[in-house]
Amino acid sequence: MEELTPRALAASELIVAVFRANGALIAAGDDLARPAGLTSARWQVLGVVDTEARTVADVARLMGLRRQSVQQTADALVREGLAEYRDNPRHRRAKLIAPTPAGLRALAEVERRHAAWADALAARLDPAAVDAARVLLDTLSAAIEQETPHDR
Repeated sequence: MEELTPRALAASELIVAVFRANGALIAAGDDLARPAGLTSARWQVLGVVDTEARTVADVARLMGLRRQSVQQTADALVREGLAEYRDNPRHRRAKLIAPTPAGLRALAEVERRHAAWADALAARLDPAAVDAARVLLDTLSAAIEQETPHDR
């Protein structure tokens, strides 16, 4: 196995911490969303289309996910009556996904629970550290997009 440089080791440790945080966030999101009959993934998709119907590809791009996984989530939301597909005036084949009234009610329930949870979480964190972490994560995301693993 090749030795990591100190900067590569630091970046790798950051990536592992992000993976760990992501897992914790998905679990917390599932707990927040479950009473409304949602999962983290369904909550996220509804949250992206709550004010504007979008194509599945647009939702995937905004969320940084693969189109296929968003398509599966969107199809599940439609099957459960929480979202619907609409004709897209700009593209005949790429339908728009939009929440139904039931989807908006479920989303509102989750967002109420999320607001209380996020406030309690934020009370345990230093606001300056939160801002610095957000900037770092945005920078990390941009760097990852420019330095894809298959380039090496």
